[in-house]
Amino acid sequence: MEILKENYSGKIREEIIGIAPNEVKTGGEEAFAFHLFEGNIPNSPRIALEVYDERPDDWPDACLKPWQDVIDDPIKWAKKAIEEYKAEMICLQLVSTDPNGSNKDAEQAASLVKKISEEVTVPVIVYGSNDVEKDVVVLKKVAEVCEGKNIYLGAVKEGNYKTIGAAAMGYKQGVMALSPNDVNLAKQLNILLENLGVPLDKIMMDPTTGGLGYGIEYTYTIIERLKLAALTQNDNKVQMPIINNLAPEVWKLKEVKTADLNMGDATTRGILWEAITAFALAIAGSNVLIMRHPESAKLVRKMMSELRG
Repeated sequence: MEILKENYSGKIREEIIGIAPNEVKTGGEEAFAFHLFEGNIPNSPRIALEVYDERPDDWPDACLKPWQDVIDDPIKWAKKAIEEYKAEMICLQLVSTDPNGSNKDAEQAASLVKKISEEVTVPVIVYGSNDVEKDVVVLKKVAEVCEGKNIYLGAVKEGNYKTIGAAAMGYKQGVMALSPNDVNLAKQLNILLENLGVPLDKIMMDPTTGGLGYGIEYTYTIIERLKLAALTQNDNKVQMPIINNLAPEVWKLKEVKTADLNMGDATTRGILWEAITAFALAIAGSNVLIMRHPESAKLVRKMMSELRG
């Protein structure tokens, strides 16, 4: 039987996160996710495990248990993620900088990022507190003190892209461009960053992530449409790898935080909820998945390995 194959005119940029000898490559595919019969797909989706810069106060027990011995020390936490749970990358969530929370200053946050980047053997990506104004100050300082380490910074939005983008360029970092579930807005933000001077191969797209049962179908569709434009229409403004910051979205849901729902064991339910969300995003075409529970990540790695044969 002859297998029908799609002919693609475009290609996703292959981007490098981190620096040698610990760099990681992502993107580079010439066909849709796992369509190995249609084109070259040099890199499987990468999994980054989360590290928080302060003890989280809203995590369910299922998430706390794997990290309970290191949860008050982000450096030990990062090392455990790598040595015990085989993290390909570390995603440092700078939640302590939130003005509505601990409101730690940029110098403290940047100092921690620098220490972790120097002590771990995998690349580091960094998300701020999601406060537009505070993230400008924090991520600009992170870019400065980690000059040349090729750390990806986010979330870069329309309201703060100029300052963070300029800092990323000046200190040789990458950016994660966050847009609100809209193909045209994602493309527009990429164009704004390019016009600022940010190289297109230093941008990853974050299309906003919905968890399983809470909007994942929207995220799936947006990713699929971005890949269609990139691969079949050869639109070079959306030919960047896609990153999904899925862990915070999944683990805030009542289905994974509430034990008594008559839905079986809460820990198993949460692990599967995150794994199914991540795997769906990988099938859609995501290139980097930010995850929290080591067992969820293990499941997703296994499923992706089986798909690749």
